Amino acid sequence: MRARGLTKCFGDVVALDGVDLDVVAGQIHGIVGPNGAGKTTLFSILLGLAAADSGTLEVLGVPVGRALAAPDGVAGFVDGPGLYPALTARGNLAALAALRGPGVRTAGIDEVLQQVGLTDVADDKVRGFSLGMRQRLGLAAALITRPRLLVLDEPANGLDPAGKRHVHNTLVRLAADGATILLSSHRMDDLAAMCSEVTILSTGRVVFSGPLNKLAGENRELDYRLRTSDAGATLRVAAETDGISVVDDTGIRPDPEVIVVRAMVSDLDELVPRLVRAGIAVRELAPVISPLESAFLALTDQPEQESSR
Repeated sequence: MRARGLTKCFGDVVALDGVDLDVVAGQIHGIVGPNGAGKTTLFSILLGLAAADSGTLEVLGVPVGRALAAPDGVAGFVDGPGLYPALTARGNLAALAALRGPGVRTAGIDEVLQQVGLTDVADDKVRGFSLGMRQRLGLAAALITRPRLLVLDEPANGLDPAGKRHVHNTLVRLAADGATILLSSHRMDDLAAMCSEVTILSTGRVVFSGPLNKLAGENRELDYRLRTSDAGATLRVAAETDGISVVDDTGIRPDPEVIVVRAMVSDLDELVPRLVRAGIAVRELAPVISPLESAFLALTDQPEQESSR
C-alpha cells in the first residue's frame, strides 16, 4: 500500500496531517504513537470506514477513492472486532461468510478457527468469551475473507502469553505467504518481535518510518541492566571505561547484583571485555526499556511513565 499526503480533520481537530506511508507485500509493519496520534483514523481510512479529506491512497495496486467501503482484498478491525454475542464462534464466521455473498471466495470456517486456536470453543457463544478470545475470533473473522492486506488495531490486546504466541505465529506465517499486515500496538516488545518496519505517528504526523534497525540505539545512549558476579568490582570497571555512566538507580533495583549503566552499544563493546579480563562474570546485559520504546519516547516527547499505556 502507498499513501501520500493523507489529511483528515474532525472540525478543528487535525487527526492526520499529510501522512506518507509505504508498506510492501509480505511485510508486517507496525504503527505506533501516543493516544490521539492518528492511528485509529489512519486504520479507519484503510478499512473504508472513513474517507480522507485530501491526499492519495493506493491499496494493493488500486487507487482508493472517497467511497466508504473496504477495498477488495482488505480486512481487519479498529477498536476491537465487531461480533454477535448471541452467536457461537462458528456462527459468527458463518454469518460473515454469508454477508460476503456467493461470489466471494472465503476460507473454511474450521481452517481459520484452527489458525487462531479456537477450535475447542467453536460452538460456544461469544458472550462468554474473554477479551483475548474475542480478539482471536476477530482475527479469524478477518482471515475468512482471505485478505491480502490485514489491518489490525491492537490484535494482542487481552491475550495471555500462549494466545499471544499463537497470534504472533499466525501473522508471521501469513506474511511469509505474501500477505501484507499493518498493525498497531502499545506493546513495543510485540512490535519488535514481529515487525520489520515501523511508522511512528505524533499529533497526526509521521515522525519516523523505516526499518527497526534504524531505531536500534546504535547512535543513542540507552540504559542497560547489568548483572554480574561482583557488583562492586563492576562499578569500578564501569567508572574507568570511557562512554559508560552509572545511573543512580537505587530506587529502581531491589537486586544488589544489578547495576544500571547508560551507554551506546559501541561503548558496551568495550565494557564487556574489560569485565571478563577482570575475572567478572557477566550474567545479564539487557536494555531497561527496548530500543523501539526509547525511540518512541524520544520522538513523541512522551514521559516514560506513559510508555506502557
